[in-house]
Amino acid sequence: MVEGTQGPTESVEVQQAAGQSLAPHRGVVVLVLGILGIVVCFICGIIAWVMGNNDLRQMDAGTMDPTGRGLTQAGKICGMISCILVIVGIVIWLLIVLLAGASAVVSR
Repeated sequence: MVEGTQGPTESVEVQQAAGQSLAPHRGVVVLVLGILGIVVCFICGIIAWVMGNNDLRQMDAGTMDPTGRGLTQAGKICGMISCILVIVGIVIWLLIVLLAGASAVVSR
């Protein structure tokens, strides 16, 4: 590491030594919600995406413990994937409904 620069763990130690308390990370919660968004219910994915964005913003600002950055990013990405899968599913469903309706009209 270049002298005069601080890594993420060093800046956390400096902040804690200065008496500033950091909010605990919620990386595990965001990751679990992201996975649930893919497997069970896309609303969990939306929540994971929003929570992940907010937590990463707080980590960048230095007000949240950055040790959970990887878990938070993974949960945010899982939440994004769940939302994209739902949108693709809705588009496919609409195409099927429209094509079925068009074929019913043509067959009359």
